[in-house]
Amino acid sequence: MQRPVPRQPVRFSTQTLLLQLAVVLLVVLLSAAVHAWLTYDRVGSDAENQALTLARTVASDPETRANVQAISEQPGTPPPAELLAGPLQSSAEAARTRTGALFVVITDETGIRLAHPDPQRLGEKVSTDPSEALSGQEVTTRNTGTLGPSAGAKVPVYAPGTGTVVGEVSVGYSMETVAQSVARDIGPVALTAAGALLAGVLGSFLLRRRLQRLTLGLEPEEISTLVHDQVAVLQGVDDGVIGVSADGRISVFNAAAQRLLGLPDLSGTRWENAPVPEQLKTLTRPLPRVTGAAGSTLDALELVAGGRVLVVNARKALHRREDLGWVIMLRDRTELQGLTRQLDAVGTMSTALRAQRHEFANQLHTLAGFLGIGQHQEARDYLATLAATGPLKFPVDQAELLQDPYLQAFVGAKGVEADERGVTLRIGPETLVHGQVTDAQDVTTVLGNLIDNAVNAAVAGSATDRWVELEVLDEPGDDGGTLHVVVADSGDGLAEGTATEHVFAEGFTTSSGPVRAGGGQGFGLALARQLARRRGGDVRVLERGTKGGPGAVFMATLPHTTAGNPANSNPGAAGKDGNG
Repeated sequence: MQRPVPRQPVRFSTQTLLLQLAVVLLVVLLSAAVHAWLTYDRVGSDAENQALTLARTVASDPETRANVQAISEQPGTPPPAELLAGPLQSSAEAARTRTGALFVVITDETGIRLAHPDPQRLGEKVSTDPSEALSGQEVTTRNTGTLGPSAGAKVPVYAPGTGTVVGEVSVGYSMETVAQSVARDIGPVALTAAGALLAGVLGSFLLRRRLQRLTLGLEPEEISTLVHDQVAVLQGVDDGVIGVSADGRISVFNAAAQRLLGLPDLSGTRWENAPVPEQLKTLTRPLPRVTGAAGSTLDALELVAGGRVLVVNARKALHRREDLGWVIMLRDRTELQGLTRQLDAVGTMSTALRAQRHEFANQLHTLAGFLGIGQHQEARDYLATLAATGPLKFPVDQAELLQDPYLQAFVGAKGVEADERGVTLRIGPETLVHGQVTDAQDVTTVLGNLIDNAVNAAVAGSATDRWVELEVLDEPGDDGGTLHVVVADSGDGLAEGTATEHVFAEGFTTSSGPVRAGGGQGFGLALARQLARRRGGDVRVLERGTKGGPGAVFMATLPHTTAGNPANSNPGAAGKDGNG
């Protein structure tokens, strides 16, 4: 018993999975970082706008404007103690406390602090450039001053009743507070990022499982190697290969299959709709089949397609109990059919030669007897008779008209075979062959199939006198002579209602009676026509025949099959109907 093959563990590239996870992690982190930065920038912009609003409010207050103008008109700057107790410090601190700002600073037209959260800084010049605000512009800023990083705004202070800038108001909110606000908002962002990361990891594992199923557990490198091997094998073999996937579509249709079937590449076409012979489709349909040793179903048949005789095998493709579809193999048996026919003829000739060996020995003993008793004239007459009929007596009348030795031997062997079945094979009187056969294989196949078909028809016919008549003529040509063959028989002809073209379909036979075992019935005429047409000739029906005889008459034309024809040979085409 065959030991079961251990199942290989399913493998998939760990590097591929890690790469997928790394990409997912990078995308999630990048998205989270961008979202956090946008949130930080948005909160900072809100702080700037809030600072700008507060600065405008303080700068537009009439008391603030009047107090700043009054101080600006005094010579010099008041001492810090006076500024600390002044109304500007009181109003600035009240605004700062009320709004939660980091600072509210009021300066004069030179940038000297008139109000500041740190009393020690009063009377000093501000740490940031106030020139834009003192020139009449409102600006928002993000910078680091004496109180730390802040997002703020600077607004000019105008003297009451005039457009003169007498100072500026700076308001700022701590960036640390902004960061704390972002930190509070970043929680949902982090949660979303974690969920996205988890979904990405889960998606990577699901994708890994799907790829394992689709690639049958193969590594990417193995898939690449398989693709190269498949192309090399499918395009490098002479056998046709058709792959039909489990969903019923053609997945493989290699160059050999296209050549053998005479079709273009049908990859992607549905198998049931493909323009291939119907016999191929029957192999893949659910029918009771014989199961092979490997557990796959196997069928085979012969058919004629694309002008060739093909042997077709269909095998179910399985991988770890998974149905992958069908693999159909096409093999060309056209040449093999011809060789088989030729081998049959050689075997028949060998049998005939062995049968005639005893007769030849008897003829020698007869000659020796005539000479021994002094009957020299009788010996000469006997030799003349032997010279006229040939050294071997085949049961074929007028065989001497076939001057080609190969045709004589082959037709003689067929005559012996026909004689064994009670049929007389004879040569028609219009037969004349002067040339030598140059393509014995094709001539043997076509001539043998026509003779076998005629013998079968004669055996199955209702006539008591069973015969087959053969006429052969050769027509000279510059690039090789043409052989014309006409075969008639004593059978009952084609059945009523049978089209003449139908007899050349595969599986058709003109014989309804017993035929020779192993004769390969149903392919002879199809193969003969295919070979003739491949050479530029043809095989056709000249006459359909009648019930009770004579039977059908077939004619074959085989160009470029002879050589050495004399110029004065008779090129007339044979037209005898076989009535004898």
